[in-house]
Amino acid sequence: MNSIKRISKRIMMTCLFLGAFTTTFESISGVKAKDLATWYGATDQVINENETAERAEGKDPLKLIGLIFKSLKSEPTATKEISSSVEAVNNDVPLEEAFDWSKYPSKKVVATGYTAGVESTGKGPDHPSYGITYSGVKVKRDLYSTVAADLNVFPIGTILFIPGYGYGVVADKGGAIKGNKLDLYYETVTDVYDNWGKKQLDVYVVEMGNGKLTEDQLEQLNNEESMQVFRQKYMKEKEKS
Repeated sequence: MNSIKRISKRIMMTCLFLGAFTTTFESISGVKAKDLATWYGATDQVINENETAERAEGKDPLKLIGLIFKSLKSEPTATKEISSSVEAVNNDVPLEEAFDWSKYPSKKVVATGYTAGVESTGKGPDHPSYGITYSGVKVKRDLYSTVAADLNVFPIGTILFIPGYGYGVVADKGGAIKGNKLDLYYETVTDVYDNWGKKQLDVYVVEMGNGKLTEDQLEQLNNEESMQVFRQKYMKEKEKS
């Protein structure tokens, strides 16, 4: 009778120990019990052979934990996956193909190009408001560029992805920009004609604006760490043109 009590007590203490050990091991190592099961399955033949020997000799079954640790040490270390953006740049994938744009709402627009000069705004370099948009920020051609829109359709601060142009942030408006129309900023008239002209296309609404845009916000967008790989590609292409 006493022998049965001792065995029962031993089994109960073993279960409690294993439970506490598993919880502590998971919290420290980050390895889940199901992962241990996978590793255990990969080495079940070795462990089963040792387990049989242990039982035959009447030894403590907790020694099996040592076998598990031996198998863990022999497992190769998992490698981290490369982020999709870095992989896309390494494979020279254009921004249009680097993300799933279909998850964003789209709108068909007629987009033209404009500059800060007299030909588009009627203002010359000597004008105090030259290069200043309706939002108050300066015009910019970058990974995130300033664009003009009908503010009833796209409020100031709206972020659009425009295939063939890049990201456009609504910062300006124009007398002829009504309805589903956009004016995309370029630095020179030559750039407008060579790189854009006039197109009808679908643009993707990444984020609707709240009516405000600051220089700091625009700078933060262009300096977003995860997007620098794409920005570097844009800068290199810009230098070539």
